[in-house]
Amino acid sequence: MACFLQIEELTKSVGDRMLFRDVTFGINEGDKIGIIAKNGTGKTTMLKCIAGREDYDSGKITFRADIRVGFLEQVPPLEQDATVLDACLTPDMPSAQVIKDYERTLSSGDPESIQGAIAAMDAAGAWDFEDRLKQLLTQLKIDDLNQRVSLLSGGQRKRIALARIVLESPDIVILDEPTNHLDIETIEWLEAWLKRSRTTLLMVTHDRYFLDRVCNRIIEIDREQIYTYDGNYDYYLRKRAERIEAMTAELAKVKNTLKREQEWMNRQPQARAGKAKYRIDAFYDLKERSQVNLNEKNVNLDVKSSYIGSKIFEAEGVSKKFGDKVILDDFSYTFARYEKVGIIGPNGVGKSTFIKMLQGLVQPDSGCWNVGETVRFGYYCQDGLQLDPRKRVIDAVTEHCEEVNINGGQSYSPMQFLQRFLFTPLDQQKYIHTLSGGELARLHLATVLMLSPNFLILDEPTNDLDIVTLGILEEYLGEFKGCVIIISHDRFFLDSIVDHLFVFEGNGIIKDFPGSYSEYREWSKEVARKDDSAEKTAKPATEKTRLESKPKMTFKERKEFDMLTKELDLLNAEKHELEMLFNSGAVINDMNSKSKRYNELTDIINEKELRWLELSEKE
Repeated sequence: MACFLQIEELTKSVGDRMLFRDVTFGINEGDKIGIIAKNGTGKTTMLKCIAGREDYDSGKITFRADIRVGFLEQVPPLEQDATVLDACLTPDMPSAQVIKDYERTLSSGDPESIQGAIAAMDAAGAWDFEDRLKQLLTQLKIDDLNQRVSLLSGGQRKRIALARIVLESPDIVILDEPTNHLDIETIEWLEAWLKRSRTTLLMVTHDRYFLDRVCNRIIEIDREQIYTYDGNYDYYLRKRAERIEAMTAELAKVKNTLKREQEWMNRQPQARAGKAKYRIDAFYDLKERSQVNLNEKNVNLDVKSSYIGSKIFEAEGVSKKFGDKVILDDFSYTFARYEKVGIIGPNGVGKSTFIKMLQGLVQPDSGCWNVGETVRFGYYCQDGLQLDPRKRVIDAVTEHCEEVNINGGQSYSPMQFLQRFLFTPLDQQKYIHTLSGGELARLHLATVLMLSPNFLILDEPTNDLDIVTLGILEEYLGEFKGCVIIISHDRFFLDSIVDHLFVFEGNGIIKDFPGSYSEYREWSKEVARKDDSAEKTAKPATEKTRLESKPKMTFKERKEFDMLTKELDLLNAEKHELEMLFNSGAVINDMNSKSKRYNELTDIINEKELRWLELSEKE
């Protein structure tokens, strides 16, 4: 495979903190790479350096000539006054301005202008691209092309940014936390697109199912270095454990050797005056190697819940709507002690409103919530931490809670408690507005748990938490002696914790499914298969025969199909020759022209293969 990108000895520090040092790796055509690391170790910074959005201290980043790169940031920088259409179409896209003019003219309703716009679309050959654009936006549940970006939710903006990248058809896609703020259905759509796409991928994500199903290579940033694993996430977990075990054994061996050499060094200088200098140098090398600390600092969630009684809450005939949008319609439910429920559904169906109503933050139109006297809510909301961003971490947390009493009356100062969440005394002096997304998430979690709640309500808790912290949180919630409600798009997280699901289907309909998310997904597929089978059975026999019989090729189409077969054989052979040349290591004098030809061949082959597949479906 051709090498698309080579990174050599890349080094980056922030202030006096080193993120990564002398990082070297390559990305070949077809690679789908996931980057994994703890928060604060430079995952996002590395992506920004590679994408050219941020400077680095030293090293070299080399893209192959004419490679097109698409970059999806965590928070896509879309122009607020732009329409959905403007945000999707960039100036370098084919016929972008013609399509924009056509859509605006349609809205005007002027017949003469519309006729002129249609003629312009014909002349530019823009109809196929516009059809592709609208089909893509429909799949991503974006219908209004004229809606302003400023009126869209975070999830809608993320979907528009995704649509733009898909339309650009880049050779390499760089994605930074692509699943954040997306609902599960959109995540599964993106997962399917990346799996079937030939696009080369480099991404950072905490979604473990996503990593496992999409990636064929994992890069881990650990202690300023990288470690590469040629496999998916499951393979990475096994090989990483083996690596840590081998490093631990090696460290023990080094320390034993160091002890022996230390005794030699401690003797009188005369005793080693004639000794070889290399042994003294080797001693200092051993001493440096022995300083490696393999103990990983992780968040400490050893926080027990307060007592919770047998009465939790009862919902009696609760209804809520905003205008014509129904959130709940006569909802009744009795919540049991120690129940753990997940809430899923598309963006905008009212999941967050539901949990705000439960806590009395939003009032129902009718019905009521009866909450038990012993219930103490702990609310982790997706709106973020409600602390003054101009204050230092320790000052803001002390105002929130002056003393932390947990685990049967054990007391901590806020400073002591924050250290359990990896905030050193120095970190606690940072201003809140300077914290990274991961640090804010950990601080938010700390402020929730320091009040010892017995009913945790977590609204999208997995955004911005690294995989290690997510694993610790999962373990904590699994043993939590209280009640839990989780709204999440992280399928692995839901599968690990919940007993059953509230599925928000829209229009106030909530389905109570007795199982995990993966079980619900399989059940949904089975129901869809049965529905399809029943629909086919119900159709008239004449219609069934007509649907099952494939259209036949015309004489002209048969001739085109044969010609395409020959052309594709020749084009693929030429492409293969270029790949062999690129991988040979030989000096290539006209590298730019050959790279340009390779890209042309890729585009031509893609276009002709689509037409070949379309014709091949006919008899």
